[in-house]
This record gives sequence, structure tokens and C-alpha cells, in this order.
Amino acid sequence: MDAAQRLFLENGPASTTINQITSAADVAKGTFYLYFSSKEDVLAALSERFIVQYADMLRAKISKRPSRDWKGRIAAWAKSGVTGLLDAGPLAEILFHAHQQPVDWSKQNTLVAPLEELLRAGSSKGAWSIDDPHFTAMFLFSGLHGVVDDALFGAVPINRSKLVRKVLLLALRVVALDEE
Repeated sequence: MDAAQRLFLENGPASTTINQITSAADVAKGTFYLYFSSKEDVLAALSERFIVQYADMLRAKISKRPSRDWKGRIAAWAKSGVTGLLDAGPLAEILFHAHQQPVDWSKQNTLVAPLEELLRAGSSKGAWSIDDPHFTAMFLFSGLHGVVDDALFGAVPINRSKLVRKVLLLALRVVALDEE
């Protein structure tokens, strides 16, 4: 999968052959077919891996903040969420835009889960009052994803710190925490 990802980023999926992938991975073509039936299967597996790694990264960044530092935990989500997608720009373009698979909402929920868990925890501890943590997390993540896509594929140059700040301020307003 690492070899395929590297080749997809260098050449694009359409120009990358299974022979190139197996050669770069130093495996026999038959070994490839034990795991995948096509390049599309590799793209789907890479998408799944990206989603899991991204969600794990968000959880790790959030958990580094003290458990009672709710603003810090929201800030960790905003910063790592924005920068994680910005850093993955070319890969995310290949996996989620150029060769888009049918929407699998369970995967979308995996991306949203770290924020939903944070919102649910904050509600249970009285840090904020959110009636529907899933809806709120889906709304905030969708907004984050949209503004990152706009930054990556729009005509305006990317200002990371400004983008993180705007996402953070919106998230803080949604959970009704004032900015310090």
C-alpha cells in the first residue's frame, strides 16, 4: 500500500499500473492479487487507512490536553484537524475527490467520531450543553473539511494560522465557550 500510495502521488492512479506497484513493493503480482483485485481496491484500502490514521491522530492530539481543559481540547481538534487535512492535500485529493468512491457513512462517522466523543464528554462534565453531539460534530467537521478544501483548491493562498483560528473560533462559539 505504501508503494501504491507513493506511485499514485507521483504519477496519478490512472497512470500507475499494477506492475509498477508490485515492482515498487518488491512483491510478486500474485501476492498483490491475494490482497487486492484491482487498483480501485488499493485506493479503497488507502482511503480506509487514511481515515483511521486521521481519526487516531485527532484523538491523540485531543488527549494530550488536560482532561478539564475544554478550550484546549477544542483547540487541539481544530488545529490538528485543519493541519492534518492540509498536509494530506494531494493524497486526500486522490482518495476523496479525483477517484471518489460511493459515500460510506460509516467512514464519515469515523472521521467525525473524535469530535463527537469530545463534545459528548464535555456535555457530560458540564463544560457545555449540546443536545445532539453527533449532529454538532458532523456539522463542525463538515465545515472544517469544506474550508480546507476551499483553501487547497481555491484561488486564495493558504494562511494556515488564520484558517485554524477561524475554525477554532467557530467551534468555540458552537459549544458556547468564550474566547480567552
